[in-house]
This record gives sequence, C-alpha cells and structure tokens, in this order.
Amino acid sequence: MSERNRRTRRVVAALAAAALAVTALVGCSADGRETIRFTFSKREALGFMNQVVSDYNASQDKVQVVMDTSGVDVVSASFVRGNPPDIMLANYNYEIARFVERCALSDLSGTEAAANTRDDLQPLLDQYGSCAGRVSALPYSVMAASVIYNKQIFADHGLEVPTTWSELLHVCDVLQSAGVTPFYATFKDDWTIGQGWYDYSVGGSLDVLDFFDRLKAEGADVGPDSDVSFQKDFAEPMDKMLQLTSTYVNKDAASRGYGDGNLAFAKGEAAMYLQGPWAFSEIAKTSPDLDLGTFPLPMTDDPADLKVRVNMDLAATIPEGSKHQEAARDFLEYLFEPDRVQAYNESQLGFSPMTDAPEPTDSRIAGMIPFYNTGQVYQGPSVLVPKTIPVFNYAQAMVFGEPPASILQTMDQDWARLAFRQPKEGR
Repeated sequence: MSERNRRTRRVVAALAAAALAVTALVGCSADGRETIRFTFSKREALGFMNQVVSDYNASQDKVQVVMDTSGVDVVSASFVRGNPPDIMLANYNYEIARFVERCALSDLSGTEAAANTRDDLQPLLDQYGSCAGRVSALPYSVMAASVIYNKQIFADHGLEVPTTWSELLHVCDVLQSAGVTPFYATFKDDWTIGQGWYDYSVGGSLDVLDFFDRLKAEGADVGPDSDVSFQKDFAEPMDKMLQLTSTYVNKDAASRGYGDGNLAFAKGEAAMYLQGPWAFSEIAKTSPDLDLGTFPLPMTDDPADLKVRVNMDLAATIPEGSKHQEAARDFLEYLFEPDRVQAYNESQLGFSPMTDAPEPTDSRIAGMIPFYNTGQVYQGPSVLVPKTIPVFNYAQAMVFGEPPASILQTMDQDWARLAFRQPKEGR
C-alpha cells in the first residue's frame, strides 16, 4: 500500500471517529433516534435483558437503548466525570446508595412504575440511605434465601419442616441418630458463612431493621454501655449459630467450599444446606430431579418470628446527570410492565416487587412465598455495614473457634470508630 493511500485511510478513519464522537455527544443514533445508555449489572441474566432491550428498540422509533455492562467501578467513575449512565438496573447496595444520599439520582415517585411497586419494600431500600422527599430507586427483583432442604430425606425419616428452635434441634438429632448429616457446611468460603449462618441466625432472632436504625442513632457511642450493640444484641444468635455449626455439620466443613457443597448436597450427603436460590442451578447439574424445598431457619420458639433473608437483587435508578431524562423514563416504564418484571423474576428465581404480582411458580422456592407476601423478611445484617468492617472474616473466625464476645466487641469498636451514620429523612 502506498503512503498516499495510508494517509487517505487515516483521514477517513479520523473523520469517521469524529462523526461517531459527535453522535455520542448529541445522544443520537445513526437513524436519528435519541440514544440512552443502560447500565445492567447482573451478568447471568444478560441473555434475558439483551432481548428486552432489543424488543424495546424494535417497538418504537424515538429512543435507542445501548446496553452497558462495564461494572460498578466504571459507573462510579462516570458519575465523577459528569457522564453517568442514563438509567441503571443494578444490585442495590452501599455503592448505589451513596449516590442516593448525595441526591444524585432523580425522583421516580411520579412514574407509573413507582405507583405499582409494593410500599413495604421501601424501608429495605432506605436502610442503605435516602434523599429527603425522593423515591430515588425502584426495586425490580427481590432475591429471597433460606434453608434449602432435601424433601425425600425428610420424608424418609418422618420429619416435618421445623418452625421453632426446639423443633429444629429435634430434626437435627433425628437425622444425626440415623447417620444423616443434618447440614452441609462450606466454611472454607467465608461468604457462605456470612450470608448464610450469620445472616440467618441474626435475622431469625431479632428485628434487623430496628437494630440498625438504633445502631446508626448511637453512632460513635456504640459500645458495652450503649442501649444497642453487636456484643449485646448478637450474643445469643451467635451462640445458637455455633451450637449448630459445632454439632450438626459435615466433619470436613472447614475445608469445603461452595462448589464442594453444591456437589455434595446434590448427591444427598446432607439434609439441609444454607444457600440462596442461585445454588439450585448448580445442584441441578448433578441431580436435576432432586426434590428440594426451602424454609426460614427458626431461631426462637415462636413461629411468628420466622422470616426469610432478602436482598434487592436489582433496583432501577435514573441519575440526575442524565441528559435524556424523558427517554430514560420511557424505557423505565417499559422495563416495569408487570408481565415483563414477572418474566424476569421467574427466570432468576426471584420475587416480583409489583403489587398484585402472581406468585412464583417454581416449587423449590414455594416455602418462602408466604413470608415474602406478608413482609416477614429482613436484609442480611452482613451487608448492612460498611465494607471496611470485614463481617465475613469475623463470622468465619467465630466458626473456627474465636470467642464470639471478643469478635462482637471488635465489631462495636469498628462501628464506633467509623461513626457510620445515614440520614433518616423519609423514614
């Protein structure tokens, strides 16, 4: 190729790049439609959401949605640069909530989507923070987790699902006497202890929402003499957790990880397993016909205390910095059409946040439906503290033999040192 041709190609390429840059700046697609950037964080559901975007783009000729799966760090940087995505559908946690607290997300209260969303889920969003007078985020998918159990093993030993702490211990004793491991545990992976044993034990013992409200009010005064503290309120739940983990789990739990647990449970090596519904697909790879169910871990002798752990697996937000507010809202309303929300949650074994939504049809999560429907839920206490407090490590340390009193005291000191407070407007 001659030098002249090379220069010509470089000029053409530069002009093409400039044209693309101008298109991006004005937010228009090649066919003149207004382009919006849609950030989606759940990679395992990309196939479903890519189809939703494709269907929306084909349904009208005004807006072109472009999918962005670049991740939380890139999104955070885009806010700093003043170029945030136009709409986000992401896991709702402290990373997203910090934008809420800074009132960097627009108010969605006037949308039809907001009008059709369950009111009782808002306090779970507010646990992370709020902007006074705004509905900054709308839940899209609620993931519920509880004890997974092998129905056949229970039936073989004449066992009913336990609804009290005493009944749970009875079930464990019967299974153990019959040579069956009650719980399969995977202590090698600290997160499986944190989101399972730790969260279920605390969530089944006390009002998590109330505890963290009071803890935040204490701020830097949290300690042995405060009205609320980890060492005071979590002591009994941790003792009960350790009673289970020291007596009723597989003997090699310390060296078993998440993958080991899925395989072992699929092969019938234990009756119960503390994992979320994301484990079902892994278990099914080995035993697709295994008859499984779910129930909340009972931690008191009052069945009225039963609750299931939930997290806002996806919540929708529209940044204030978006220059395409109306287009983003149009796509938001499309996303939140009830049948579409239901279809997404069915595909991911999640629960719809919409009022009057049909119940999930998968029998494996049916045991959690009554609790979700009546609002008997809690968010995992492991995710309701800043990441600088290594709860998963602390939970693992307790299971491996560190005295709970010492660990819980350290957690109080961590909290007091950070003096972590969240605004309470709108609560």
